Amino acid sequence: MSKTNRMPRADYDAELRRLQRELVKLQEWVRNEGLRVCVIFEGRDAAGKGGVIKRIVERTNPRVVQVVALDKPDDREETQWYFQRYVEHLPAAGEIVLFDRSWYNRAGVERVMGFCTEAQYIEFLRSCPDFERMLVRSGIILLKYWFSVSDDEQERRFQRRIDNVEKRWKLSPMDLESRARWVDYSKAKDTMFAATDTKECPWWVVDADDKRKARLNSIRHLLGSVPYEDITSKRLELPPRQADTYIRPPIDTQTYVPDHYS
Repeated sequence: MSKTNRMPRADYDAELRRLQRELVKLQEWVRNEGLRVCVIFEGRDAAGKGGVIKRIVERTNPRVVQVVALDKPDDREETQWYFQRYVEHLPAAGEIVLFDRSWYNRAGVERVMGFCTEAQYIEFLRSCPDFERMLVRSGIILLKYWFSVSDDEQERRFQRRIDNVEKRWKLSPMDLESRARWVDYSKAKDTMFAATDTKECPWWVVDADDKRKARLNSIRHLLGSVPYEDITSKRLELPPRQADTYIRPPIDTQTYVPDHYS
């Protein structure tokens, strides 16, 4: 993505602030109405999933808007029903859960890297639509976003991570291997869409070559997918503080963090 074609920073910042105010309104509506919202973020490595999740939670209440980013399953989880460890993280009333990768690991990295058997993969494609229909029938609002990034743009982002010591931690050996298997991941994604892009639970594709536009577009779509009303407008008044007759211990009895910036 050429810098000359990117959305201007000032325009992006202004619109992001506006959308983040709307996210707070959505959060309060979800909590007040006892809604259950589950949002899945999937896509290639470096497609920008983490960036949009970061902007969503930046101004929201972590008790309401929660991020789930599971590590690889442990030995016990390997023996469970595949969806089991994800089920325990589904939203309760008044919660929004953001999955930074989800049960779709089986159709992506596990398929391409050979971490599951052919039988497990086929069963996932068969059972996943039924599992998601069950969630929707139970009253959960389920949204699925696929962040689509081009070959050239992913390469640029990977290279920037390699060149920046502060971002190098984002590149795992698995990420590098995924780069080498670009075509295999493309095939796996297309097969996954063919099986799981259903009327009840469609995939929403986000053009993610421009990170700024991708963040704004996906947040705006999320806001438009969950009807809400503004119940945050009531002005709050601070109550008067109680009369202070308490004598506190001397300040030098406490151990302070050194102030290096006086």
